[in-house]
Amino acid sequence: MNPYRRRAVQAVGLVFLGAAGCTGEPQQAGPRLAVEISRGDFCHVCGMTILEYPGPKGQAHEHRRERPLMFCSTSDLFAYLLQPETAARVREIYVQDMDGRDWQEPGPGPEGFVDALEAWYVAGQARMGAMGPTLASFSTRQAAEAFSGEFGGRLLRFEEIDLEVLRNLGGDTLRRQRQHQPNGHPSDH
Repeated sequence: MNPYRRRAVQAVGLVFLGAAGCTGEPQQAGPRLAVEISRGDFCHVCGMTILEYPGPKGQAHEHRRERPLMFCSTSDLFAYLLQPETAARVREIYVQDMDGRDWQEPGPGPEGFVDALEAWYVAGQARMGAMGPTLASFSTRQAAEAFSGEFGGRLLRFEEIDLEVLRNLGGDTLRRQRQHQPNGHPSDH
C-alpha cells in the first residue's frame, strides 16, 4: 500500500478513536479540501509566487496545519512529498486538473483541484511549468492520453512517481520540445 494511503487510513482511524474517547460518541473528521491560491501565496519548496507561473499547481494538507502548503508546480510538490519525513505529516494532497485549463494561467480556484493519489500524470511532455519541466496532471486517463498525444510524454500514476522520474523530467521535456518544433528549437507552445 502506498505510504500516503496507509498514513491517511491510520490518521482517520486515530482521529475517529480519539474523538470517541473524548465524548463517548464516535465522530468523524472529514478530509480537508483544496483551497483557493491567493496572490500572496508562495511555493513551499522554492519560494516563488505561485500564480505568476505556468503549469499545474499542487497543495498538501499536513496534520497540524490549518492552511495547506502550496506548490508552484507538480514537480515541486513531488520533490516535497518524496522526502522521507513527509509521509507521516501529510493528510491530503491535491493537484490541478489541467483538462480544459489554460496552461499559462491555470487559475487559483479550488474547484480545479483533484486528489493527487487518483490523478493521472504525464511525464516528459513538452510543456514547461514554473520550475521548468513538470508533470502534467489530469483527473482522467482520457484527458492525460489526449494531452500526451499532443505534447508527448508517458502516463504515470501517483505511486509510479519517484526521484528518478523527477530527475529525468528535464531531458525528456527538451527532447519532446524539439520533436514538436519544426525548426528544432524548444518553445512553450
